[in-house]
Amino acid sequence: MTNEKIAVLVDSGTDLPLTYSQLPNVYTIPLQVIYKDHVYRDKVDITPEEVYERFSEEIPSTSLPAGSEIAKVLAQIVSDGYEKIIAVAISSGLSGTYNVLRLLAEDTDLDMYVLDTKNIGIAAGLQAIHAIELIEAGTSWHDTIEQLHHDVYKTKIYFNVATLEYLQKGGRIGLVSSFIGTALRLFPTISCNENGIYYTVAKTRGRKKSLEHLLTLLKKDIGSHQRYRIAIAQGDALEEALWLRGLIEEVFPTAEKLLFDTISPALVVHTGPGLIGLGVQILD
Repeated sequence: MTNEKIAVLVDSGTDLPLTYSQLPNVYTIPLQVIYKDHVYRDKVDITPEEVYERFSEEIPSTSLPAGSEIAKVLAQIVSDGYEKIIAVAISSGLSGTYNVLRLLAEDTDLDMYVLDTKNIGIAAGLQAIHAIELIEAGTSWHDTIEQLHHDVYKTKIYFNVATLEYLQKGGRIGLVSSFIGTALRLFPTISCNENGIYYTVAKTRGRKKSLEHLLTLLKKDIGSHQRYRIAIAQGDALEEALWLRGLIEEVFPTAEKLLFDTISPALVVHTGPGLIGLGVQILD
């Protein structure tokens, strides 16, 4: 057991559910959603619904958390009496947030470790949850860092989008082919590779079959593992997400936890409406 006071710092792109983000030792730095006439703080003063409503007028861009916001949060962590920080960031292959936090870690007087999750959205959030649980269990600073680093590749993200238009316009297409066979109704399932960059895992004919195929991918990852948890994230696709949750509850009844949430406004910008995402984390 350890008596060290350790805070967990996440960026809003990890989509950490409120149950965890509102814990007293958890702090969030918001990404920025940028319109021509205003800059909004992700999840603070803009909602996913507002982004969807304005798509017909403007597709905004996103940016790293503002330096002033990061400084404000770090000052609050110090003021609250924490001595060390575990920072959990979305993939360095998709965002510069990791590098900003890594540079800050070198300059701050606090002990600060920055985890590159190699993932985005709820899959990065699952790794933050893992950090929170290790700290709650009294795991030492050194062992917590070692465990988190070792377990990065035990977490995977899979997501389906209704169109690649928004990933293309946002420059986040990665290794995903920009071609969708509209005539054949081919829907891509996207994940992050070992470098944390988007790539196409599968192309399935028809939206429903593409969502059902997510379960095949989960089965492959879970294999014979006994301990695992699953997370579902949706963006303007609530009905489909609830249907998928029902399937997952039937097929994976032994999951230690099944989380369900909405993606952040900043991620909405890059996925557009109709996103279904699945995160899976192996715990043994």
